[in-house]
Amino acid sequence: MSAVFRKPKTFRLRALHSQRKFGVAGWSCSEVLQKGCRHFQLPVTGSRLCLYEDGTELTGDYFWGVPDNSELLLLTSGQTWQGYVSDISRLLSAFHKPHAGLIQAAQQLLSDEQAPLRQKLLADLLHTVSENIAAETRAEDPPWFEGLESRFRSKSGYLRYSCESRIRSYLREVNSYASVVGVEAREEYSRIVDVMCRELRAAQYNGSYFDRGAEAGGRLCSSEGWFCCQGPFDMDTCASKHSINPYGNRESRVLFSTWNLDHIQRSSNALQVAIPLLGTRWY
Repeated sequence: MSAVFRKPKTFRLRALHSQRKFGVAGWSCSEVLQKGCRHFQLPVTGSRLCLYEDGTELTGDYFWGVPDNSELLLLTSGQTWQGYVSDISRLLSAFHKPHAGLIQAAQQLLSDEQAPLRQKLLADLLHTVSENIAAETRAEDPPWFEGLESRFRSKSGYLRYSCESRIRSYLREVNSYASVVGVEAREEYSRIVDVMCRELRAAQYNGSYFDRGAEAGGRLCSSEGWFCCQGPFDMDTCASKHSINPYGNRESRVLFSTWNLDHIQRSSNALQVAIPLLGTRWY
């Protein structure tokens, strides 16, 4: 179409770190850029326009191919934008140290939301940002200790006990399996189990695995208490990137008690694989 009959292109424009948008029309990329800089009181030199959705820079050649009413972002010298990726990054940064305003805004959105999927996303967001991860003692986070014996005064102390109990439970299952081991392998099986018992007793049943206050090499979580799934025992990582922090709230603590950090659902499955190997002596 001849430029004589063209209408000016229309856009919705905003500056980086600003939620204010305004409508702007122009016959060229340069005209829209100048109008935007004037509106936001930004220098024209070094500034440029890009598409909000993917960060593609708007140039003269691309100008007329962009649909009307597309959202543009005005960037000054040194600023970058990767589209929705940048938005997600900013959102994650807000979650790292959530403030009351974020929680209040999410609560308001949830109260008015009708779509089930958006309700689920908002509810999960609130669940995450409302966690009291930093708190450690019963006095600092009483709800976390609901249902636990009064002797547990700290989160780390309880989770250390929980880990020891879980290891002891696994060990009892291993012991009970001796009755189904063939006669020819039973003696070797018992010898190995005895070695395991002594090693675990000496290591205090590896209770430090769940204790975020333990030395880095002795725990399976971060210093904040985050556990990341280690994937199936025969793989290096977990493709699903499962993670959980039982230090956050009571619900996470209870859910963590059902977690298997290596995808093994039944320890007997591993035992059924190991028993045939007893023909080889282990020292």
